[in-house]
Amino acid sequence: MPRSPKPKPVAATTVLLVRHGQTPSTGTTLPGRAPGLHLADKGHEQAAAAAGRIAELGKVTTVYASPLERTRETAAPIARALGLRTRAERGLLECDFGEWTGRPLKQLAKLPEWRTVQRYPSGFRFPDGESFSEMHTRITTTLARLVAHHPGETIVAVSHADPIKAALADALGTHLDLFQRIVVSPCSISVVHYGPGGPAVLTSNSTGDDLRSLGLS
Repeated sequence: MPRSPKPKPVAATTVLLVRHGQTPSTGTTLPGRAPGLHLADKGHEQAAAAAGRIAELGKVTTVYASPLERTRETAAPIARALGLRTRAERGLLECDFGEWTGRPLKQLAKLPEWRTVQRYPSGFRFPDGESFSEMHTRITTTLARLVAHHPGETIVAVSHADPIKAALADALGTHLDLFQRIVVSPCSISVVHYGPGGPAVLTSNSTGDDLRSLGLS
């Protein structure tokens, strides 16, 4: 009886998670999904620098971005440096903060719910918005779909701080209630290698070191 051919191993995919660059309201308000928020001059500088670092890898095949202006403006120089076009992906959107959208962080920090946001995010839903658990499911499902669509490739996904933190927590096997301990700075690059044995976080919140040291090129 002829032997059945062995199944081919699933090729690993590397995802570069890029947070959008700085905006005029970074660190002062909770912009959420409100339209019309563009990168500040500093944010454009950060995006250009990130594009240069990523272009040095020379092997990125696809650039995805959340549909919001600040992520598309961050993705634009990256795609241009790679000779690619940016593909919009709604699964990479910021968390829907509902009634908290656009409110000053100093004001929100005084609310009793703020402690829950920081200490027990898995049990919190933004008023008229999304829960952190729903955001976690959305971003991890989106990344799993993109990984399956790009076996053996290296791709870029430009998103927002909380979704990226949730994705990193998932890759690290860390409970969502601890994801606030992960720092994701404007225009930082975090790299996750998704292989058949599970994900491996190669770096997180990288803002200046040489990505070539990761051995991806």
